[in-house]
Amino acid sequence: MAASVAASGWRQPSVLPGFGLTLGITITALSLIVLIPLAALFVKAASAGPAEIWAIATSRRTLAALRLSFFGALIAASVNAVFGLILAWVLVRYEFPGRRLVDAAVDLPFALPTAVAGIALAAIYAPNGWVGSLLAPLDIKVAYTPLGVMVALIFIGLPFVVRMVQPVLEETQGDIEEAAALLGASRLRTIFRVVLPPVLPALLSGFVLAFARAVGEYGSVIFIAGNVPMVSEIAPLLIVIKLEQFDYAGAAVIATLMLLVSFALILVVNLIQARARRRLGDV
Repeated sequence: MAASVAASGWRQPSVLPGFGLTLGITITALSLIVLIPLAALFVKAASAGPAEIWAIATSRRTLAALRLSFFGALIAASVNAVFGLILAWVLVRYEFPGRRLVDAAVDLPFALPTAVAGIALAAIYAPNGWVGSLLAPLDIKVAYTPLGVMVALIFIGLPFVVRMVQPVLEETQGDIEEAAALLGASRLRTIFRVVLPPVLPALLSGFVLAFARAVGEYGSVIFIAGNVPMVSEIAPLLIVIKLEQFDYAGAAVIATLMLLVSFALILVVNLIQARARRRLGDV
């Protein structure tokens, strides 16, 4: 009897039988697809030995590549959080000619092969490209620079923010904003006290997804980055270079560093997101 009561605390009753079977399938699939490959990555990285791991992790080229990948992804995700929220707001709150076309264009980075996106961005932002030629007289270089890396990361991460925020805005009634205005709230107060609180958890989720995608992005970046070591070389490219040199342990060490830093950053953002949801629930 006690066992059944204890079990009911973590297993919710369901009209469908087979909890044990489905749980076993879930754990097996998770182990085969995620846990075992990650464990193999850690084992391969550990095979390099402490001295070599430290040498690879602290080398100037590795640190420069990791710095560009993570800071570039962080800046790109932050830009996407701002402009993705604005774009989602426009698509939800306003009717204008071509709205459906704009809404469909948001998903292009999902469907477009990353190599095609990288070639297109490099052609547009090159010094002789449509946009690059306009920026050249201002001495602004985008292609083959770290700025080009961020442009590519912004391109591939924007849909994550828009698609996470858009459903929340659709569920939020515009009457609330009108009521706040009638009660004398200014526009800024309405934005920060009425509009943003219910949208914040979804916005943070979109930020996390955009950041995670940007950190591991490869195809759309290498064509516009220029791939100059310690200047515009990203960590995923450095891993590929290590693999081409048959330095599997070195590639595993860099991949493990990326995994640990990404997990730590995403965990922090998820904790902030959970706190925001709790505060929203208390309100």
